[in-house]
Amino acid sequence: MAKAVGTKTKTPKAKPIAAKSSGGKVLVIVESPAKAKTINRYLGGDYVVMASLGHVKDLPQKDLGVDVEHSFHPTYEVIPSKSKVIKGLKDAAKKASAIYLAADPDREGEAICQHLAEELGDGKPVRRVLFHEITKDAIQKAFENPGEIDGKLVEAQQARRILDRLVGY
Repeated sequence: MAKAVGTKTKTPKAKPIAAKSSGGKVLVIVESPAKAKTINRYLGGDYVVMASLGHVKDLPQKDLGVDVEHSFHPTYEVIPSKSKVIKGLKDAAKKASAIYLAADPDREGEAICQHLAEELGDGKPVRRVLFHEITKDAIQKAFENPGEIDGKLVEAQQARRILDRLVGY
């Protein structure tokens, strides 16, 4: 299985990034607009919370997108219908002091975070935050203990996606 580009193994704790460390607000990206609205209330004015609306990259629609002769290496591209979402997120990321990725805590969420990091990182600090409930306490604890993207979960999602493509789903 090809390793996802730029993946890191899971780090239990990474140093939190101060909201005003580089003069800009901290960008937080979740999957849904409803979560974004709620989380924004919990975090306050030093944060901008936006939604990715799910996956932003996938295998190409018109090609196999999997190099079966070279370790089944996938080729991902931005989903055409998500180009406006990506543009908005890139604009916000340019102004941000740091980026926190807060997609769902599963393999799909981890892959979404990896793809967002690839598209938005551009040298800025990127952290992964995990929470299993949308409560003020859970959100605050997640931001006190950020981690890194879990490369093993990204690879698990990637393997599943490649298998689905090869068998025709």
